[in-house]
Amino acid sequence: MAEIGKGVTAGKLASNVQKRLTRAQEKVLQKLGKADETRDAAFEEMVANFNKQMTEGTKLQKDLKAYLTAVKTMHDASRRLQDCLAEMYEPDWFGKEEMDAMAEDTDTLWLDYHQNVTDKSLVTMDTYLAQLPDIKARIAKRDRKMVDFDSARHHFASLQKGKKKDEAKIAKAEEELGRAQRIFEELNVELQDELPALWDRRVGVYVNTFQSLAGHQEKFHKEMSKLSQNLNDIMTKLEEQRQLNEEANHSESASSAPKRPGPPPSRPPPRLTPSPDQRQQHAGQLEDETSVPDANTESTDTALQSAVTNGSDGELPPGFLYKVKAIHDYAATDGDELELKIGDMVLVVAFDNPDEQDDGWLMGVTESSWMQNKDISAKGVFPENFTQKV
Repeated sequence: MAEIGKGVTAGKLASNVQKRLTRAQEKVLQKLGKADETRDAAFEEMVANFNKQMTEGTKLQKDLKAYLTAVKTMHDASRRLQDCLAEMYEPDWFGKEEMDAMAEDTDTLWLDYHQNVTDKSLVTMDTYLAQLPDIKARIAKRDRKMVDFDSARHHFASLQKGKKKDEAKIAKAEEELGRAQRIFEELNVELQDELPALWDRRVGVYVNTFQSLAGHQEKFHKEMSKLSQNLNDIMTKLEEQRQLNEEANHSESASSAPKRPGPPPSRPPPRLTPSPDQRQQHAGQLEDETSVPDANTESTDTALQSAVTNGSDGELPPGFLYKVKAIHDYAATDGDELELKIGDMVLVVAFDNPDEQDDGWLMGVTESSWMQNKDISAKGVFPENFTQKV
């Protein structure tokens, strides 16, 4: 007969088949209630705890592996982000060397964290779970041996109760019963000692696993926080560098263009104005003074117009101090103020009462207005820093 398998003979195979058949028959009889079954409630509770322990441990191992996969994914994403920043960071920017060193430190930190969690947490779980399959196999073997013990017990009892007793068969059945009982009890005692200890040991495994994980997480995040703070400091310095460069460029461009003046000088409360009767009396005096024609008036007006047009201080007619040019627009905010547009030429006159002159303010009339009306009464005050002397 051909060899069945390595180390397995035909006789051994037949014996195993016979054992399986006998066990199957015994289980059927037990389910039908025709044969009693050895039960151990305490041991069954241990087995239930073991199955729960194995399920929870396997799930924890799976989740730890998923966590480490996520850590590796985050590491890859962090590395790509650091590489992108390094490529964009120009050599003349602040902290270029520090940025390159920080990218290397970040990469090393991720590698160490992944390796530490693998070695201290995942390997611990792997070692813990590695013993469970052997115990599970021994529990299954104990169950088989218990069926063999029940079967041998029932066979021995049936021979003893038979009408025709065969002492040889009874002796052999008794011997098989003793052997089956011894094998079953050996396995049963061993498992009754190991299963409770294994059930209690799971707490220590969980504590070590998560304490190690928490410790490495704390160290990782602490070191990563330092690197993040360094990155923030570099970005702050880079922004300061940008602002300084922007101010320098602005100063260079502003040196060739007129500066925008500040706000006009503040003025005291409006001065008291003459009453309508006083103005009417003053106007009547002016009319009396001008009612007599002066032969030199026409020639004087022509000379003033010519002098103003020339724009030279020495050629300005009497009453005008000098001429200024508006370099910025100014919107009048009071009735006695002069409205200015860029380019307006203004003839400056002295204040009637010097005490009424406010600091930073001048009195004058626009050249266009004076040339058109030849009337100095259109004068008004305006901020000096909005004009430039010509």
